[in-house]
Amino acid sequence: MANSIIKSIEDAQLKAQAPEFRTGDTVKVSAKIKEGNRERIQVFEGTVIKKQGTGVRATFTVRKISNGVGVEKTWPLHSPIVEKVEVTRRGKARRAKLYYLRQRTGKAAKVKELVR
Repeated sequence: MANSIIKSIEDAQLKAQAPEFRTGDTVKVSAKIKEGNRERIQVFEGTVIKKQGTGVRATFTVRKISNGVGVEKTWPLHSPIVEKVEVTRRGKARRAKLYYLRQRTGKAAKVKELVR
């Protein structure tokens, strides 16, 4: 009983067009940032190192190197804060979670491009 009520509420929160991307892809995430009383869109570009969860709880983590320091951000996939996710490069990943990229720097931290 309670399960069906929760499910119906969660289904209403889902985005109609969920962005299509996979682990290893390089993406540009356009997120809404609220500063005081104004709102702007900030772009975060990096490699998707993991996707997890299903439905409303689905999240994805993007990693980039900024000024020589690794930065990771995790966003809910169906959040209204995430404006759009644009794939700039398809990556060839043989595993679901690319945690090994955390120990790598420079060219070693790159994911090979997927050629179709």
